[in-house]
Amino acid sequence: MRRILLALAAATLCLTATAQNIGKAELEEIRGSFTKDPQTTALQNIITTNKDLKTLATNHEVQGKVDHFFKYRVDVKGITNQKSSGRCWMFTSMNVLRPTVMKKYNLNEFDFSHNYCFFWDLFEKANLFLENVIQTADRDMNDRDVVNLFKSPVADGGVWNLFYDVAEKYGVVPQSVMPETEHSDNTSQMDALLNEYLRTGGWKLREAAASNDGKKLLETKKIEILKGVYRILALCMGEPPAEFTWRYKDANGDIKAITTTPLEFYKGIVSAEYNPENYVMIMNDPTREYYKVYEIENYRNTYEGVNWVYLNLPNEEIKPAALASIKNNTPLYVSCDVGKQFNRQEGILDVENYDYESLFGIKLDMDKKARILTRQSGSSHAMTLIGCDTDENDVPVKWEFENSWGAASGHHGYLTFTDEWFNEYLFRIVIERQYLSEKAVKALKSKPVKLPAWDYMF
Repeated sequence: MRRILLALAAATLCLTATAQNIGKAELEEIRGSFTKDPQTTALQNIITTNKDLKTLATNHEVQGKVDHFFKYRVDVKGITNQKSSGRCWMFTSMNVLRPTVMKKYNLNEFDFSHNYCFFWDLFEKANLFLENVIQTADRDMNDRDVVNLFKSPVADGGVWNLFYDVAEKYGVVPQSVMPETEHSDNTSQMDALLNEYLRTGGWKLREAAASNDGKKLLETKKIEILKGVYRILALCMGEPPAEFTWRYKDANGDIKAITTTPLEFYKGIVSAEYNPENYVMIMNDPTREYYKVYEIENYRNTYEGVNWVYLNLPNEEIKPAALASIKNNTPLYVSCDVGKQFNRQEGILDVENYDYESLFGIKLDMDKKARILTRQSGSSHAMTLIGCDTDENDVPVKWEFENSWGAASGHHGYLTFTDEWFNEYLFRIVIERQYLSEKAVKALKSKPVKLPAWDYMF
């Protein structure tokens, strides 16, 4: 042990000895590396007078090389628009179900009320936050779990299991039954008010717990806080219906109507297999061991709901499964780092779209693992995977997303991404168990490795 401590001390002294400020000699060396030759001068003139680095870095060599044609494509219709909200995960979850509803009711077009599910998502997240506050009331405010709780009591974001949790409890309704409002489309002000109110309530619950208020009294106070949450949501988004009548015109032009409840409507459009046992959440995370199951603690919206549990797989396992699903006309929930190498005008995601290395004469050569660990890349947006184009050997060359940014975005609302971009920037996918390999299905039986909600991937 003494030898180990001496070795550590020596290493610390060595690091201290080599560490230094930027002195005159170092500064001269650094400044001398910036040579003002004619090419550098021209680049400086161009870059300093153009605010859009993306345009300057556009790689002309790949322009026009990627088209929007696909050999295999799921039968989908219509593009949704989440507007200025972070509900991509909810839109994507519902977009996967839309074709089923359109087929069941013989419709040319259909959309769900995202406002309805969003109301209950925020309400349930508020309850979960307050319950977690009560359970951690004996911990210091600087405890990492407590800090994470109060950092963001509620937010728009989520993943597929959150949609499953809230839909299983409250159901779903058609868009016309509970239309969007200004605050479901543009959520920032409402979210800010909710978080201030919940932090206020959470602080009071901690004070009450410190005063030795009993569990029953704390729960009574929690209900009073939730009444305020419900009021804020109802005033901003409208009050969700307990029962509704939906009138619609089918593809034959016939006008029909049904009267039902949100939960009955939901149960009528999903199969008995629509559950986390059959719909498996997959991750491609090269920072962790593959063929292992991981569970993110406390990552859900309903208190009694299922946490985010995923199987980590290499892309070599994910791609054949995704292609098989698409060939079977089954769309998939996926999420990715959509902002990377994204040509928004063309609706194309390609790792060679922009060449900043040539423009600036620098190296940007991290792999996916390094980008994750340094927080340079992570999953930022959910979309529906609906298409795949393959070569003569049926090997994927490019894929297609159905996005939720409106029909004017991308290529008529859709995005095309290369197979190389899939490798680097696609992270999550929800897929039916039947499409997975035997090895992957076997791995699902392993005990989940628990990860904290503040882990770098989430």
